[in-house]
Amino acid sequence: MKTQSALSVLRRALLYVPSSSEKMLAKSLQTTCDNITYDLEDSVTLGEKDSARQRLAHHLGGLRQRPPGVGELAVRINAVSTGLVAHDLAAIKKFPVLDAVVVPKVNSASELKLVADHLRYASRSESAPRPRLIALIESARAVMDLREICNATSDLDGLIFAAEDFALDLSLTRTPSLTEFLFARSAIVTAARAFNIPSTIDMVCTAYKGPDAESTIRAECRNGKQMGFNGKQCIHPSQISTVQTMFGPSEEEVEWAIRVVIADARASAKGRGAWTLDSKMIDAPVIGKAAAIVVAAEKSGFDMAAVRNKWQHQQPE
Repeated sequence: MKTQSALSVLRRALLYVPSSSEKMLAKSLQTTCDNITYDLEDSVTLGEKDSARQRLAHHLGGLRQRPPGVGELAVRINAVSTGLVAHDLAAIKKFPVLDAVVVPKVNSASELKLVADHLRYASRSESAPRPRLIALIESARAVMDLREICNATSDLDGLIFAAEDFALDLSLTRTPSLTEFLFARSAIVTAARAFNIPSTIDMVCTAYKGPDAESTIRAECRNGKQMGFNGKQCIHPSQISTVQTMFGPSEEEVEWAIRVVIADARASAKGRGAWTLDSKMIDAPVIGKAAAIVVAAEKSGFDMAAVRNKWQHQQPE
């Protein structure tokens, strides 16, 4: 069972920042984003791994707290299969500002357990909670073993779908429709819900330049949200605002949810289990959806007091 603190983490956008670049590490401190993930994996060549760890350790060591615009600081380590995990974690695990560790190419529960064991014995302040784990699902084997992966450790707090590596594993060609990833993506969000993993983060949008970049990322966000993902990976700061807006509730959704919540309280007081609003039946599943939207809106910074005041007299029909 996840704790309330884990459930409260907002990960609409996860931005990767190469740890090999001092310039990008410094720039990340002025970025507003739900999650910044400093990368030691794909964006760092093998010859730069040691220097990237040193730069990142120096960067994290200079932080007394999370930057004001950042909700969560994470590090993507190298895959367990590379043999570099112990070196990565030794460089970063002692810093209290580290909120999460992103584990790439997770193919089995044992790989997550190994990382969790390393972190369990980390030298950190007793007041600092252990970093959460976020697993990247990148292969056919990982999709088939989602049950075991989701139950590997109580520290697991999110799943990420890595489309490019998955496509490589299955010899697929990525298309604008994204239908080639339908099974894998659906399996990930379904497994996360079944095993109480709060965050599901969708694939990277590779388009971040050019006239079609904005429409492409909006379409991908819309598709991912409809499938049940609650966030998306970003490879450029220009993508963050669109992603966080698209994965947050819209004003129309928030107003509808507040109307339902207010009317439901009045219906319950009258002993009514099911009722109507705008000529549509409202029952327990719909009420649950409305309550979830309200929680998401509060985390996203909506002026909930103003919305509630607007609909304070809402009645069930």
